Amino acid sequence: MSLNPRLVKESFSVIEPVADKATAYFYGRLFAESPHLRGMFPPAMDVQRDRLFSALTRIVWSLDSPDSLAAYLGQLGRDHRKYGVIADHYTAVGNALLATIRRFAAEIWNHEIEAAWVAAYTAAASLMIESAESDSGVSPAWWPAEVIDHELRHRDIAVLTLRPAERLPYTPGQYLNVQTARWPRVWRTFSIANAPRADNTLRLHVRSVPGGWVSTTLIRHTRIGDTLLLGPPMGTMAPCESSMRDVLCVAGGTGLAPLKAIIEHIIASGRRPNIHLLYGARTVEELYDLPDLIRMESSFPWLRVLPVVSDQPGFDGMRGHLPEVTQRFHSWAEHDVYVCGPPGMVNETVRRLQIDGVPLSRIHRDIVQAER
Repeated sequence: MSLNPRLVKESFSVIEPVADKATAYFYGRLFAESPHLRGMFPPAMDVQRDRLFSALTRIVWSLDSPDSLAAYLGQLGRDHRKYGVIADHYTAVGNALLATIRRFAAEIWNHEIEAAWVAAYTAAASLMIESAESDSGVSPAWWPAEVIDHELRHRDIAVLTLRPAERLPYTPGQYLNVQTARWPRVWRTFSIANAPRADNTLRLHVRSVPGGWVSTTLIRHTRIGDTLLLGPPMGTMAPCESSMRDVLCVAGGTGLAPLKAIIEHIIASGRRPNIHLLYGARTVEELYDLPDLIRMESSFPWLRVLPVVSDQPGFDGMRGHLPEVTQRFHSWAEHDVYVCGPPGMVNETVRRLQIDGVPLSRIHRDIVQAER
C-alpha cells in the first residue's frame, strides 16, 4: 500500500475549517470505543485537542518531506512514552481517526481516499512505535528534576533552574514537556533556556498564562526543593554547526529561552560570528532577562543585544513591534535567522524577512504555543 500525500492533503483541507468539531468527535469516539484510555489524558481536554490537531496538521503537510517527517514522528513516539502509550493503543487511535476523517470529509470520501489515509497512518504509527521501542532500552520515559532555584523576574514571569536526577541529553533550541505534582497527567511545553551544562542543570523561562494550570503553578506555587517531571526534549531549531554566517535572533517575550540557548552554544563553540539579538516585550519591565543578556554582551564582543518595547511610549530606546523593527536595519539576507515568540509575531517576522531577501532555508523557527 503506497502513500498518496495528495489525497490525504485534499481531504484534510476539508476538515481544517471545522477542526474543533472534528477533534471533539475524535476523542468522543476514542473514549466510547476504548474507555480504558480516558485515564491516560488530563481532566480538561481543551489543550489536548489543540495539540492533536496541531500534530496532525504538521504530519499531513509534511508527507512530501519524508526525512523531516520521520524525525518529527520519532520525537513524537519517544515523547508519548511518558503517557504510558504502548503499540496496541495505536490501533484504537487509528480507528477513531479514520472514523473522524470519514465523517467530516463525507462529501468527497471514497475507497481511494480511505486507502490513502490507512497507508499514511500505518506508516506514521510504525515509525512512532519503532522509535519508542528503541528508546525504551536507553532512556527513561521521563526525568524527575529538582528545583534548585526559583527567581520571580516579573509578576507573571519566573526563571526556574532544575537538576534532573539523570543526565538529560538535548540540543540548544529544543523544548520539553513539564508535569507538576499539583496537576498529574497535565503536561505543558517550555523551552530550555541554556546550552547543555557540565552540571546537568537547565533553566526554564515561564510566563503565566491567564487561567493556566501548570504555568501558574510553576510561578506561584513551586519552591526550591520541589520535584517536577520532564518529558524528552523535542524540536528542530538547532544551531547550524557548519555555518560561518552572521546570526540574527528575534525573540518575543519568553520566546527568548531557546534563542538564548542557541547563542550560548555559539559562544561556547569558539566561532566568532556577529550576533544581533532583537529582544522584544510590551514594557521594559517585561524584559525580564535583560541584565543577564547585558552580561553576556559584555563578555562576548560579537554579540549585540537590542531591547525593543512596543507599548511604553516613554521608553528611552528602540520602540515598535519586532516584525517591523527587523526592517530598520541593513539586509539580513546573508544571515542565519532564528525566530521565537508568539505565533503571530513569528509568522509576520518570517514573512517580512522573506520579502527582504532572506531565504526560507536560513530562517529557523519552532512555534511552541503558550502553555498552561
